[in-house]
Amino acid sequence: MSWWRDRWPTVFFLSSTGLLAGGAVATLLDAQEPARLLWVAATVLGLMVSLVSMARAMQRRSPTVDVIAVLALAGALWVDEPFAGAMIAVMLATGQLLEARAAARAGRELRLLVERTPRTARRLTADGVTEVPVGDVVPGDHLVVGTGEVVPVDGRLEAAGTLDESALTGEARPVERPAGDDVRSGVVNAGPPLDLLATARAADSTYAGVVRLVEQAQASSAPFVRTADRFAMLFVPLTLVLAGVAWAVAGSPLRAVAVLVVATPCPLLLAAPVAIMSGLSRAARIGVVVKGGAALESLAAGQVMLFDKTGTLTRGRPELASIVTATPDDDANEVLRLAAAVDQVSPHPLASALVSAALARGLELPLPTEVHEVHGYGLEGVVDGHVVRLGKASWIVGAARPPWLQRVRRRASLDGSLTVFVAVDGVAVGAFLLEDPIRSDAPRMLAMLRSSGITRTVLVTGDRADVAEAVGRIVGVDAVLADCDPADKLAVIRAESGTARTIMVGDGINDAPALAAAGVGVALAARGATASSEAADIVLTVDRVDALADAILIARRSRRIAMQAVVVGMGLSLVAMVAAAAGLLAPAAGAVLQEGIDVLAIAIALRAVLPGRLHTIAMSAEDVATAHELRAEHDLTLATVERIRTVADDLTSEHFELAPVEALLERLEHQLIPHERADEDLLMPLVDRALGTDATATMRRTHAEIEHQVGRLRRLVADLDGTAASTGGERTGPPEISPEDIIELRRMLYGLYAVCRLHNSQEEEGAFALVPPTATSAHPPRLPALRHRGHP
Repeated sequence: MSWWRDRWPTVFFLSSTGLLAGGAVATLLDAQEPARLLWVAATVLGLMVSLVSMARAMQRRSPTVDVIAVLALAGALWVDEPFAGAMIAVMLATGQLLEARAAARAGRELRLLVERTPRTARRLTADGVTEVPVGDVVPGDHLVVGTGEVVPVDGRLEAAGTLDESALTGEARPVERPAGDDVRSGVVNAGPPLDLLATARAADSTYAGVVRLVEQAQASSAPFVRTADRFAMLFVPLTLVLAGVAWAVAGSPLRAVAVLVVATPCPLLLAAPVAIMSGLSRAARIGVVVKGGAALESLAAGQVMLFDKTGTLTRGRPELASIVTATPDDDANEVLRLAAAVDQVSPHPLASALVSAALARGLELPLPTEVHEVHGYGLEGVVDGHVVRLGKASWIVGAARPPWLQRVRRRASLDGSLTVFVAVDGVAVGAFLLEDPIRSDAPRMLAMLRSSGITRTVLVTGDRADVAEAVGRIVGVDAVLADCDPADKLAVIRAESGTARTIMVGDGINDAPALAAAGVGVALAARGATASSEAADIVLTVDRVDALADAILIARRSRRIAMQAVVVGMGLSLVAMVAAAAGLLAPAAGAVLQEGIDVLAIAIALRAVLPGRLHTIAMSAEDVATAHELRAEHDLTLATVERIRTVADDLTSEHFELAPVEALLERLEHQLIPHERADEDLLMPLVDRALGTDATATMRRTHAEIEHQVGRLRRLVADLDGTAASTGGERTGPPEISPEDIIELRRMLYGLYAVCRLHNSQEEEGAFALVPPTATSAHPPRLPALRHRGHP
């Protein structure tokens, strides 16, 4: 039945077209009776399909124009106008085929959810570990969950474990859970094998509940109402009245049939699907796959947009935010190089963050040896003859509580960061702070959405409130709802849907119920298909969320053009109906005229294929290449910016040393300032050309402020160093450094750090977010030539 349901529109189209063409050939061969029989067969086929369609519409109590087609086809048979009936059948078949393709939704199957559900569990008994069907697990069973395996049932940890809970919470970072913590089914063991005490059966566990939520949300989704049906309340009675008047005036059913023939609503059945299909094609070209005309129309009508946080407004994977070294003498890049070298062979979710950061800084990573995992603590290996350890603070630092450890923990708490500590040859040398950064194109996307007609934006996330509020403020949403599990998200969708059409955007399994329940669900799948892709109506295959705003423009333009085609086509059909009622059109001539009206309506609808207004920024290939070169240098300066805060943190009156500040100043003057000047000469004009306005005034001002602050720092350092900076005279000897001098130096460094961080965000959002990604490399080449284009 499923095979026939998917293919019957094609069968109907081929059959009716073949019968009409066969009748035409028979007529040319002067075989009138065979021609008549073929056309009658086409008419009967069209009548049967129309009756079925009308019956289904009546069953769901929705208005339909199929009654006109039924009367026209039956009338053509009654007055012996088989050619007109065959023409109507072909027009109906064409409309059915186009509509089936335009409105065919890929569905919201649970296939990926079900495939991900564990089928077996490993139960620990006195005889050892045995594999049993997951349905046989009962509360009280002791289970073993291997590395990378999905937890099969809700349970309690019998020993500490590391879990990837993104499937349920959307949070990208693995979570360390101590012994005794409750664990929900559906999460992934991201650490060594763990022991679990089952506390629920599989059917009663969390993951099974997520699957049921998706099923319930799907069942509550309203069916797509065809564009034609919206006109039925007015058009059907008008047609029937006009046909009845024509019959009464002429005293013959021939005129009534002629009215019904030209009233066949093919502009509705043909033009609207053509415009919608054109919109689907346009959206696909920008990396937005829309699963049918229903989804496109829902997208065009959307007013409230709701977002998940992780992977949608943020990148969805941890990235290195900063490095804290144990002493000022430790080289942060060297610490990163050694740690990333060990992580090259680690399957841990955080390993890729360190490796990617090291490669972005141009560090050479040798292959480690003797790498092994110490369960529950971390990873150890040998790099260039050094024993390198990565893992928890308790393993790396031990019982000691050095000041830098407290600084790391405070910063991690304030920033919501994850920490990884590192030791070299048994000595703790620092820690890495990792965070899930906000997408640089997210703030621009929110502004684009408002210009596209979205009236309200809401962030709905399972993350904690302080982190969610910070993200919401930066990207500019209207409301933030935090600590939401899948059921909470579903409730929010239903509440918002009560006042306006909703669009939900997410990328995790935990978003699947909300995506299925929203007016239209949008999933991000640039990094691979997930269950959210199955539950969603629209899938973004590009890793740029701002493409969604362009998709809304395409959807609204397609719907507008469809309406124009319908109004023009049906307007001409009304004129033809009046002419037929007056006896000026016979049924056969009316069928041919109606075909001409259909062609005109389709021509209008095909305008949707042509490019329309988008937010896309046009940039030349040379500008794109230049921007990528500057972005590469921008990435290299991030370590220098982070070094500003590290040097400021290490300034104390007890052990004050000016050398780290002088070394930092050297990096600022020979790396950061030349890069900012290159940005001023190359990047700022590039952005102005792309946007067509002077959009870089704020970035230019921060360039000036950075250079001004570096100059002030140079003068302060010279003064503290006792150097006759203005005259170039001999050193007079360093003056006594007072606590106030150290406070002033620290204040200046923190101020410079804040300005640099703000400026980096400005450049990433206002400049680099405009640049399309290159297809050649994830890390564009660093071209030092930029540093020498007129700058020291």
